[in-house]
Amino acid sequence: MEHKGTINIETDRLLLRRFVIDDAMPMLKNWANDSDVTTYLTWQPHEKVEVSKKILNMWIDEYKVLDFYNWGIVLKDYGKVIGSIGVVNQSSDYDRCEVGYCIGKSYWGKGIMTEALKAVIGFLINEVGFNRVHAYHHSENKGSGKVMLKAGMKYEGRLREYVKNSSGVHTDCDMYAIVRSDLIE
Repeated sequence: MEHKGTINIETDRLLLRRFVIDDAMPMLKNWANDSDVTTYLTWQPHEKVEVSKKILNMWIDEYKVLDFYNWGIVLKDYGKVIGSIGVVNQSSDYDRCEVGYCIGKSYWGKGIMTEALKAVIGFLINEVGFNRVHAYHHSENKGSGKVMLKAGMKYEGRLREYVKNSSGVHTDCDMYAIVRSDLIE
């Protein structure tokens, strides 16, 4: 594998880029403080911009490492971050990684996350050299499963009580993946 770090990725409508500290308020406003967005995630909504700043400072510091991948999703027409997508777990020994993402509720159902996920999958497999990219979602979050399928991932099964959601409840999750050979079928 050839780790490249979080470099800019552009699509028709999106710029996927590194986060900067000035993204704290848009992050808070667009998704991080919305309990509807975090319902199926493992973290609580941010109550104050200081929480978002703390997270961003952590991420900004991690950009020094070439195997750290975390993008802010910027809708070109809007110019501010509306969500995030990144590698949340990886194994260089097995050439695989796990992707996680979230986006503001007002951007749901517009194909934005599918566009971002496709671009990130392409980058991770074709440029970095991962053989497998997988992701999972809370089994009740059907919209996230649709995103994964539209991005070319295949459903692999249900993981029973796999994670604790933001309320601390063990939840079932559905796993999806795409492998290098899927891209050449």
